[in-house]
Amino acid sequence: MATRMIILNGGSSSGKSGIVRCLQDVLPDPWLTFGCDSFVDALPAKMQASDDGIAFAEDGGVSVGADFLALEAAWREGVVAMVHAGARVIIDDVFLGGADSQRRWRKALDGLPALWVGVRCEAAVASGRELVRGDRVHGMAASQATVVHEGVSYDLEVDTTHTESLVCARTIATHVG
Repeated sequence: MATRMIILNGGSSSGKSGIVRCLQDVLPDPWLTFGCDSFVDALPAKMQASDDGIAFAEDGGVSVGADFLALEAAWREGVVAMVHAGARVIIDDVFLGGADSQRRWRKALDGLPALWVGVRCEAAVASGRELVRGDRVHGMAASQATVVHEGVSYDLEVDTTHTESLVCARTIATHVG
C-alpha cells in the first residue's frame, strides 16, 4: 500500500514546519498538512492557559489537561478519517509524551501504514531559532529537544542542525512509497 500519511515528530523550533512546506513542493501528489500548532490555535481561548486545556510555563514547559486530550483524540481520528477517504496527509507534531504520544497515533491509525519521521535539532540551534521566531515561550525548544524522541521509533530521522529543510524533505520523499 502506498504511503498516505507522514508523521513528523520533533521539538519546538526543530524545523518541522519548513520541512512540511518543502515536502508539499517536492512530492508529486497533493498532500494536506496539519499540526499541533494549528490544533492548539483551533482551541477555544478559554482552554489556553487552563488546567483542563493547555498551559505554557515561563520556563517553556507545556502541560495539558483532560479536555485537551479528549479533543486531541477526536482531532487525530478526524485526520485519519481524511486519509481513509483518500487524502494524503503530513502531520507536524510534538510528542510531549514521547512513546505514549506515538501509541495514541498508532491507535488512531488502526493499522493504516504511516511513515514515521524524527526531526532532530541540537537544543542550542533550536533555541536560537526560537528567539528569532518570537512566537514561542523562551526555553520551550531546549526543553523539548530530546524528550519528544524518548521511546519513539522511526522509519527515518533527519537532523536540521546543519541541514536545510529542502534537503531533509528530499530525503523523506525518497522513503514515500
